[in-house]
Amino acid sequence: MARRDKDEDQLVEPEGDAAPNPVWFKPIMLGLMLIGLVWIIVFYLSGQQYPIPGITAWNLVIGFGIAFVGFLMTTRWR
Repeated sequence: MARRDKDEDQLVEPEGDAAPNPVWFKPIMLGLMLIGLVWIIVFYLSGQQYPIPGITAWNLVIGFGIAFVGFLMTTRWR
């Protein structure tokens, strides 16, 4: 009876779980989502003048962009 190598007996093990996120990740993620929401609320409540006067509807793009970065971070949260 032939003897098998030790390598053949072992199953291929996955690399392991991914490392957890750093401590700062979750507060930044939630903070960006909240800042984007507040930016949009201020834009509507101020009659479309603030937070940056003079750029009108681009304030919406900025607010949604900030919130979107926060939502993108949720895909990396472990």
